[in-house]
Amino acid sequence: MSALRAFFDEEEWSYTPLTERPVLKLGYAGKTGNWTCYAQVRELDEQVLFYSICPLSVGPAKRLAVAEFLTRANYGLVIGNFEMDLEDGEIRYKTSLDAESTELTSEMIRNAVYASVLMMDKYLPGILSILGGNIPPKQAIDEIEAEDRPDLSKS
Repeated sequence: MSALRAFFDEEEWSYTPLTERPVLKLGYAGKTGNWTCYAQVRELDEQVLFYSICPLSVGPAKRLAVAEFLTRANYGLVIGNFEMDLEDGEIRYKTSLDAESTELTSEMIRNAVYASVLMMDKYLPGILSILGGNIPPKQAIDEIEAEDRPDLSKS
């Protein structure tokens, strides 16, 4: 937990330690919205988890469309993934570190933290477009990822 606190202090992020478990609660203001983040240490497993929590939950009527969108988004992601709780519609982006037999460095934590918040910031407009209208999941992904896709047919 001390490595996490040192990292967030160094980055000048405000955080609140939760009293019931080894978790830090943080806020993040991205280009596309604001959301809550959690940094969790699983000491017995020697793991660190970082979550960016989507600022909106998905109602039952939109869960299938958002699940398709998140599945499409996850395909090809290298660091981390989106998750959705099908019971309450919470969406989060999770990154993790396996710290077994190693000392956590600021660079390791930075990579996990910023991968999470940057992916939520990138894909949040697609989630919002599905929730706010009748945009199909594939169209929402295509609009977000159009610039990122390499043309593998030319290799």
